[in-house]
Amino acid sequence: MTDKMTVPGVVSRKGGRKLSMLTAYDAVLARLADASGVDMILVGDSLAMVGLGQPDTLAVGMDAMVHHTRAVSRGTERALVVGDMPFMSYQTCDEEAVRNAGRFLAEGRAGAIKLEGGARMLSRVRAIVAADIPVMGHIGLTPQSVAKLGGFKVQGKTAKAGRALVDEARLLEEAGCFSLVLEAVPAPIAQLITEAVSIPTIGIGAGPHCDGQVLVTHDVLGLFDRFTPRFVKRYAELGRAAVAAMEDFRKEVEEGTFPAEEHCFDMPAAEIEKLKD
Repeated sequence: MTDKMTVPGVVSRKGGRKLSMLTAYDAVLARLADASGVDMILVGDSLAMVGLGQPDTLAVGMDAMVHHTRAVSRGTERALVVGDMPFMSYQTCDEEAVRNAGRFLAEGRAGAIKLEGGARMLSRVRAIVAADIPVMGHIGLTPQSVAKLGGFKVQGKTAKAGRALVDEARLLEEAGCFSLVLEAVPAPIAQLITEAVSIPTIGIGAGPHCDGQVLVTHDVLGLFDRFTPRFVKRYAELGRAAVAAMEDFRKEVEEGTFPAEEHCFDMPAAEIEKLKD
């Protein structure tokens, strides 16, 4: 078993071996992800969409996120667990941001938190870091801003917008972030950001030049079929296999072939005879 991944361990990988991160929302998936050897497990607010059937990430709150983070932490031995700050858990003021970030560590047993936003979130990042809570930043496409952005759209597609993202990355590093998620950003811009900061960048739809990559586990395993973003690679089709297994179960129940003798519990013949008295 490799040593436990820590925040300093993540930072030390800048420019070295690429970092890997997957999502998990329960102890079962966490154990599988941890056994795969990934460096980090993100308890993402994507829980709302892939786990709870919501149309976006806005409909999940702190209590649910802490609950699922606690489950993931129980299923993780080696990877760094990162709790994703949900919508309106940090946007209102620094004090509430610190209080909610602290819940991820104290109750959820996470090792760090992630929050979305650039320049507007600098005071939040500084306040949380000042409370000794490690912060992973997130810029580019920020799903919690979907209403403002007008949908899930690639960000930084012009030179001006790209420069703004580079500037925001630098500011987030200065504010104390230990790493940055870059989502749905053109690969050349992600490369510029990666070269401009001394902390690791974790890409999702941001090309190969980042210091690491993250994907939603349900996408990787083929368990979520409502839509597949361009940046997703499906490494398995477990959803199809699961449906096939469940169909076999249904057929055997209907045919009376399940449960068979080996699936049943017996009792002594003498005891059965007593029932006839």
